[in-house]
Amino acid sequence: MALVLKSGFTFDYDNLFGEGKVTKADLDSYAADLKKAHEAMKVMRESGFIKAHLSKDGSPEKVYFSKLPYVTEENSKLHLNSPASIRKLHEFTRHLRNNIDVVVSLGIGGSFLGNKVLFDIFCGEFWNAKTKEQRNGLPKVYFSGQNIDSRRTADIINHLKAMSFVAKTHEKRPLKVCLICISKSGGTLDTMSNFMVIYDALQKAQNIEVEVVAVTDPNEEKKTLLKQLAIDKGWPQFAVPDGVGGRFSVFCEVGLITAAVIGMNIEKFLEGARDMDEACKNENLFENPAMLNAALKFAAYQKHGRNIEVMMPYGDYLKSLSEWYIQLLAESLGKQFDKDGKEVCYGRTPLVAVGTTDMHSQTQQHQEGALDKVVQFIKVAKWEDDLVIPNAFPEVKKLADISGVTMSEALEVARQSNADALSSNKRFNACFTLPELNEYHLGELLYLLAMSVAYEGELANVDAFNQPGVEAYKRIMGPKLQELKSSKK
Repeated sequence: MALVLKSGFTFDYDNLFGEGKVTKADLDSYAADLKKAHEAMKVMRESGFIKAHLSKDGSPEKVYFSKLPYVTEENSKLHLNSPASIRKLHEFTRHLRNNIDVVVSLGIGGSFLGNKVLFDIFCGEFWNAKTKEQRNGLPKVYFSGQNIDSRRTADIINHLKAMSFVAKTHEKRPLKVCLICISKSGGTLDTMSNFMVIYDALQKAQNIEVEVVAVTDPNEEKKTLLKQLAIDKGWPQFAVPDGVGGRFSVFCEVGLITAAVIGMNIEKFLEGARDMDEACKNENLFENPAMLNAALKFAAYQKHGRNIEVMMPYGDYLKSLSEWYIQLLAESLGKQFDKDGKEVCYGRTPLVAVGTTDMHSQTQQHQEGALDKVVQFIKVAKWEDDLVIPNAFPEVKKLADISGVTMSEALEVARQSNADALSSNKRFNACFTLPELNEYHLGELLYLLAMSVAYEGELANVDAFNQPGVEAYKRIMGPKLQELKSSKK
């Protein structure tokens, strides 16, 4: 059983639905709740309203992520995607090309994870080792600010200094570095501490020219520290809009700025998300990918005890997609209280896995461990570069036997074998298939997952758009840092 969209994007749920799995009776028992959830999504799209959703300061807050795929003039009032904002991103690409040598993107949470997905999928591991001509004039890219790690931050600084020495000796010019600092509050400890350390070190370094771009709350009345700095220093600014949580921000300027840095097709990415949103407006459960995905996972959890979700894409550069999903699922659905204030301690625990790598590390647990998991596969039907396994050693039968097929064919045989084995032992699993790994289909997939947690939040009656558990440690950490600083006086 599979839901196939016009684009070819497929959700195969055969190993998750049916006798001995999530049943039609299970789904029928949620019929009224699913109808309410679908109506709630309609209201969210139209007005941004989500029942009982409050911002971290306790005031009512709209939810606007579903507006991001639609590039309209109306969006400009909310600092969402508009024709002007898309033009600004393209202008940024033109500024970087053949002008900036290195971009360092500083952010944490959604300000890092979504950007890393785009970079990994469309640039890959060896982007920075390519020549500028091979990168079509675009800069090398590094990430920082996602941890307060002194060693790695020092490594980045020393690496940039070494690059500046090469630029000076070989090209008789300074190294040009652009720091993109992403923080909605403008004061995120992890990001801002790295930013200040790197900015200060590069300002003091010889033969390095530094530019800074600030991505922060655009509010003019209550300016963030980062926004005020940008105004004072004359740094270009992009927006972290209200109503778009970090885990949903890959579709706004927070994520699209990385798309601009690497020359990604922004319009196709948003088109894929937009077409997926249209598919998710269908009232028929079995024709609405987000509602169906949410209902099946919700029922697997509530009625069959599958309280862990393993996100297992098949492909090395898809690992960061799984890591992005970890935040999306954990922050959206891991809630102690429901919307009525009742303690429910809801939410599946998400786990990262990659095929075939983790077939040799985690699959033993998936196959024979506790019956508490749903394994969600992601596969790519057609790879751009698909190498044939050669018969390099014909005298070795075991090696000769695996020759003559492409690597993607072997990869899919491994994935299907894993799925079949899991299913044969009552292990729930499902598969999303992308026809190709391009901007359009990635937009489809990421938006489907985002809309799925929105639906499940309504089914579970929890707020999928707040994160009070994150605020808890922040309230403790602030005073502790002040105590530490005072102790040094």
